[in-house]
Amino acid sequence: MTTPDELEQQHTLSTATTRYDELRMRDALATMTEDSDATPLTREETLELLALSEVVSRKAGYGRQAMVRSARGAGASWTQIGAALGTSKQAAWESHNRWIEEQVRQHELTGYQGFDEGQADAARGLAGRPD
Repeated sequence: MTTPDELEQQHTLSTATTRYDELRMRDALATMTEDSDATPLTREETLELLALSEVVSRKAGYGRQAMVRSARGAGASWTQIGAALGTSKQAAWESHNRWIEEQVRQHELTGYQGFDEGQADAARGLAGRPD
């Protein structure tokens, strides 16, 4: 069986999205009409589609937080960031800080992914407090 962790190492956000779209479209076409030439997904492909949805979610979430860091680095306030995300400044700040702590945990588990303590301290400093 293919897991999100395996697929995450094999794909970028773009390639994961492309493969997800390919499988999803084929699945949709196969279920829309019985006369379709589209081949239904196999069990393995259905599980791959499910795992890819998790990969896309993870990678998009990482990209979102990277953009939050870029916005903070460019001088954006948490009020502005919250507005851009469609949420409150407090919710945006809390989400970003949870992400930082998750990056620390990933580094502790893998020794290379995520943030080491120095990177985490820098990220926390950039995040500051909600204004």
